[in-house]
Amino acid sequence: MHEMGIANSILEAVQKEARRYPHARARKVGVRIGELAAIDAEALRFCFEALSRDTDLDGLQLEIELCPRRHRCERCNCAFIVRDYDCRCPQCGNFARECVSGDELELAYVEVEEDEPSSLATKSSQ
Repeated sequence: MHEMGIANSILEAVQKEARRYPHARARKVGVRIGELAAIDAEALRFCFEALSRDTDLDGLQLEIELCPRRHRCERCNCAFIVRDYDCRCPQCGNFARECVSGDELELAYVEVEEDEPSSLATKSSQ
């Protein structure tokens, strides 16, 4: 199951990004997955939760944006979503071979939250 490797790569990327903000905690990570990427979103979510459990990223939310397959017509430049494997342009009927999206697998964002200083630390510094 390659979803395990992908989940691990996502977590590594979040840890790398989190090191840039030492007084913050990663709360949410978003990924974009194209329908042609051959990734099972639920398997990815399961692997992500299993790998992050009992780590410093436990509780990190994974948001998955599924991206449809889109083609662009060479004749009229219309971009459209391919449905039921029909690659004909809805405007001119031309067979559009240029795939412009739907095969992506990308880290979209990492949302971090600043840690609140504890009231104990505030009192001891006074």
